[in-house]
Amino acid sequence: MRTQLRTIKGIIKEQIAGGLYTCQQKLPSERELSELFQTTRIILKDALIGLETEGLIYREERRGWFVSPPRLKYNPLSRSHFHRMVAEQQRQASTRVLDIKTELASSDVAKVLELKSLQSIHRIQRLRSVDNRVVLFVENCLITTLFPGLLQHDLSQSLTSLYKEHYGYHTVHSHFDVIPTAAPEHVAKALNLAEGQQILKICRVNYNQNGLLMDCEFEYWRPDAVMIRIDSNEH
Repeated sequence: MRTQLRTIKGIIKEQIAGGLYTCQQKLPSERELSELFQTTRIILKDALIGLETEGLIYREERRGWFVSPPRLKYNPLSRSHFHRMVAEQQRQASTRVLDIKTELASSDVAKVLELKSLQSIHRIQRLRSVDNRVVLFVENCLITTLFPGLLQHDLSQSLTSLYKEHYGYHTVHSHFDVIPTAAPEHVAKALNLAEGQQILKICRVNYNQNGLLMDCEFEYWRPDAVMIRIDSNEH
């Protein structure tokens, strides 16, 4: 079985490296591949999952397997916002707002935002794409009293720039928690994943120039789409 797994993975790798399958091109179905390799669906699936773990291919729920584009390089210490970061890597970014709510902070969010009493927050859910491929579900939770009139603005653009231009806030300090975890149902659906499939979750908490905690951000990345690169010179 191990020899067969290595053979299947080696052949698919060679075909991708040789350009037979190009970025975001769909692979044959699992049934077709199992017939081509004269193996069982179980062994074939194990090989595909192994290639997915290496970041060479990715799957979309009910659509199949595709060749992964190069990973986006993401330095959490950088102050560059998503659209600028993607453009600097000669790629195309887009953002779509999924939902906007003003609500009382849940206990989990209140803890992250260090709220001492019941307070309202703006919760903004957005879906972000690179080269027309959905790669990131992001949820921002903002303390409402700090951002009057926020919902009147175009929230598909950079919130960092919005904070600076309309509220005079500069993000000067952040802390991050990076956690490989399972995709919750709403995130999986947005990213075309199966519920429970692995994602990379990054929780970011931002403080302004006065040391005031402004917001928290929960990023859910397709793990094959991003690599974390820390460069302290950019900080």
